Amino acid sequence: MKLITVAGPPSSGKTSMLLRVIDWLKEQGLQAGVVKFDCVASKDDERYRAKEVPVLLGLAGNLCPDHYFVTNIEACARWGQSLGLDILISESAGLCNRCSPFIRRALAVCVIDNLSGANTPTKMGPLLKQADIVAITKGDIVSQAEREVFQYQVRKVNARAEILHINGLTGQGKERLGALLAQAEDIDDLDGRKLRFSMPAAVCSYCLGETRIGHDYQMGNVKSIAIPDVSRPEVS
Repeated sequence: MKLITVAGPPSSGKTSMLLRVIDWLKEQGLQAGVVKFDCVASKDDERYRAKEVPVLLGLAGNLCPDHYFVTNIEACARWGQSLGLDILISESAGLCNRCSPFIRRALAVCVIDNLSGANTPTKMGPLLKQADIVAITKGDIVSQAEREVFQYQVRKVNARAEILHINGLTGQGKERLGALLAQAEDIDDLDGRKLRFSMPAAVCSYCLGETRIGHDYQMGNVKSIAIPDVSRPEVS
């Protein structure tokens, strides 16, 4: 079974894109399933079920979505294998753009949309930098010049990834992405596999439920901002 990790900011069009790609994979005789990771709520699982796509929904709640992902993906992979899937797609939202749910030797896809702003790619971390494929969506809403500038910014951050322009409404670009997914490496077991990059840092007192503000309540992995000294004018 092939394990594909698809990640990107919320509302970047991941699910719409994947539904188109999965339709194409079915036409090629391949069965794909999805594990949808989210924070508080999601109805994307209903969209997959409506298309008769096997799907699991995992909600992280008050946990970091990436930490929730990495502690559950092995069991999810076994679930996909038990169904005899050819491809299992892990879909998750990179809520902080620092997220890094990519696994070594497992195809990694970052989804980012043209409407997020021309400088957004330069603000992103491993979610974009570590991807094998960058799928840029919503290109039909912006001009050709804006698309070119956005792609240039993506290329500055990730020079090696294949960049694809995908339209989740029309299905444009689904064939190329589907072919890349179908050619991905098979994975038999995730035990002992490594992530491509470390997860966002934890744990601090707020991770464990603290709500009070103040130095006395801050423990664990905390980081202070550097604030320069400001001399106050003398009052005569």
